[in-house]
Amino acid sequence: MELIISLLTGALGGNLAGALLKKFSMGTLWNSVVGILGGGLGGQLLGMLGIDLGGILGSIAGGGVGGGVLMVIIGLIKNAMSK
Repeated sequence: MELIISLLTGALGGNLAGALLKKFSMGTLWNSVVGILGGGLGGQLLGMLGIDLGGILGSIAGGGVGGGVLMVIIGLIKNAMSK
């Protein structure tokens, strides 16, 4: 259940980051895909680091932040390669 929440909030985080940082946005579909990957990684990373933010709240935080951060990183790489 927590993994599903991390994935969904990752998609939300990726799209939110894309909306706030239009320079790095890759469109709704790719922001969602990258956000889902980042959400899964963010949730797992918090677990491996032993950071427990309280089950569902931790999944939401880890997924949202992970999704947003990975979307910005991929956007930066994409912009650097296009120059």
